[in-house]
Amino acid sequence: MQIYCYHAHIYYDATTLDQAVALCDDAERRFPLQRGRTHRQPVGPHPDWSCQLAFEPGVFGELVPWLALNRRGLVVFIHPLTGHELTDHRDHAIWMGAVRPLDLSVLSD
Repeated sequence: MQIYCYHAHIYYDATTLDQAVALCDDAERRFPLQRGRTHRQPVGPHPDWSCQLAFEPGVFGELVPWLALNRRGLVVFIHPLTGHELTDHRDHAIWMGAVRPLDLSVLSD
């Protein structure tokens, strides 16, 4: 199984939206990544509002520790992309903060 890239999903709500936007802005300035939209509703399997950061495996070693030190209480969900959506989200996930219940029924393998 090969990891093609990673997604880090920053979770937030109305009270932490500004904090999440600032974190994503800072990450986008510091690292080579693709930033997704700032959702104000749950999207896909995600139970909370979120913003996705997509990055190559070579960025993992710098970005993930940076997120750990700078997330200031926000929940961050990280998973690889191997071509197996369900397995990537269910079995290969990394959580920073609370583990949130994903809706895995929307994913396929």
